[in-house]
Amino acid sequence: MFRKDYLPFGKPNFSDEEVAAITEVLHSGWIGMGSQTIAFEEELADYMGAESVVTVSSCTAALFLSLLVQGVQAGDEVICPSLTWCSTANAALYLGATPVFCDVDPETYSVTPELIQQKLTPRTKAVIVVHLGGLAQDMEKIRAVLPDRVAVVEDAAHALGAHYPNGKPVGSSGNLTCFSFYANKNLSTGEGGAIALFDGKLTDRLKSLRQHGMPINAWKRFTNPKVMIQEGLTELGYKMNYTDLQACLGRVQLKRQSEFYQSRLTTASYYFEQLQDSFPILKFQRHLLDPYHARHLFLIQVSNSVSRDNLLLELRARNIGASIHYPPLHKMPLYAKNNAVSLPNTETICSQILTLPISAKMPLIDATYVIEQLQDLLK
Repeated sequence: MFRKDYLPFGKPNFSDEEVAAITEVLHSGWIGMGSQTIAFEEELADYMGAESVVTVSSCTAALFLSLLVQGVQAGDEVICPSLTWCSTANAALYLGATPVFCDVDPETYSVTPELIQQKLTPRTKAVIVVHLGGLAQDMEKIRAVLPDRVAVVEDAAHALGAHYPNGKPVGSSGNLTCFSFYANKNLSTGEGGAIALFDGKLTDRLKSLRQHGMPINAWKRFTNPKVMIQEGLTELGYKMNYTDLQACLGRVQLKRQSEFYQSRLTTASYYFEQLQDSFPILKFQRHLLDPYHARHLFLIQVSNSVSRDNLLLELRARNIGASIHYPPLHKMPLYAKNNAVSLPNTETICSQILTLPISAKMPLIDATYVIEQLQDLLK
């Protein structure tokens, strides 16, 4: 028998504590960006080992602002992988820059210093490194092969709680590092994102840019009657701020990260134990069970003897929310029209990759169902 309810590939884990936090903020009289947001940013900075954190409306906004404050503009090139969500490349397009797609390592599904070097030109202004699935890359080695003029931005949408090979938490590298708090992420506030960094001037500028370019935000005006309305803007800003409704959720979710980590590790280990020996046609992302991996995604790759697309459709027909992370960006019309390129590793991986459901709210009985159905289909 197939299950009646749909099992999504990822869903948030909320408790009564999150409900109580939301209720408290609703009764406070202030639900915009205020004291909860400030506290959340401080707690995130401590958790990540960063000097400061600036929360914004999404990881897309975080990537865009990170490129903007580091001087990316029209005519520049931004190197990024094609194996990523479209926001990574779109952040460059918003500024009139050109995303230059880079191939990835066939074992980690991420960029390497050598592959990045192949794409460097005099027009390269920045590189965006994606920690795909929650596997953090060696940022020290990547930074070492880049000229000083090239900025590095980390797309850590999948990597809250992950650690670099040197053992330090993602967000502590010194690069502007962007996180997502979308509905299915390891820390969820429905929507939202953040930038971790080590530059006081950039922090102040980012805080201004997220609220129209204003140096004084609404919370300061609300809590201090002597503060006047903004006298005049000096820089074009945006409406990309966070809210206390989101931040109060995030503060509780942050305290529960060790619980979430263990839950994801248990599910990933169970998948691995049940599948690795039985089906040699399956390949797993390298380091998937490594303690430094955040395991936002459980990524597998099927051999050419199996139709990945048919397997995906069959799993979904059995109410299993398997997914593809991701189709290759360089093959999409938006990007391909001005950027024809061949990326053999990416193209192979993207034709074979599959994401199995995993979340901090997923019991092993759900994982057992996924395994049984996958085994049945592969046999």
